[in-house]
Amino acid sequence: MNALPPAYFVTGTDTGVGKTRTSCALIHALRHAGHAKVVGMKPVAAGCDWVDETAAQPGHWLNEDVAAMRAAASLQVPASFDNPYALPDAVSPHIAARRAGVVIELDHLEASFHALRSHADAVVVEGAGGFIVPFCEPDPDLGGDWATSADLAQRLRLPIILTVGVRLGCLNHALLTQEAILSRGLHFAGWVANVVDPDMPEQAANLATLQARLRAPMLAHWPWDPLATPADLAHRLTLP
Repeated sequence: MNALPPAYFVTGTDTGVGKTRTSCALIHALRHAGHAKVVGMKPVAAGCDWVDETAAQPGHWLNEDVAAMRAAASLQVPASFDNPYALPDAVSPHIAARRAGVVIELDHLEASFHALRSHADAVVVEGAGGFIVPFCEPDPDLGGDWATSADLAQRLRLPIILTVGVRLGCLNHALLTQEAILSRGLHFAGWVANVVDPDMPEQAANLATLQARLRAPMLAHWPWDPLATPADLAHRLTLP
């Protein structure tokens, strides 16, 4: 039996901590490792700009993280595969979906991932916000459960790579996220230390604590460098 193409689920300790940075660097690293057709997937993107119709494609909503992952990828696929839900408002996905009159369905996201994986040599899936950010709320008439980014990760059963935004509070956020990952029986494959506050005191001590307490290898430590490209960062990233 042929092995499935490698795939990873990138999550973060919060929103704005560098998940897309990690995802794009990981895409480049997989390409450097010899995978010809590498693609990213952002299942749910909240916060999009409208792109006017061109001769090549109709008008559509585009999220900047999705655009960055497409630029890093070596395989271009239909938007319905790599970004099934593009929501205009930059708020929590469940609120953005409600505003857009959309219901985010985990079955659809799972099917889109498997369709994408059948075309690629490697796939990087980037979650939204933090690990347990809500995707949709229970129907007020029918009831049911909340659906979250963690529920999607549990369905896909991919190794998890955690982006830790190195700033005040990162220890608590990283350790809580680790508990959430491990409590679901998922494989915590590694973590990336991405410095988002260059003036944070005791950075070295915080990194040492993370290395002692997180039960996965540190795959990269990226100091504050807003001009670093995904290709640059890939050279400082160890694949799980």
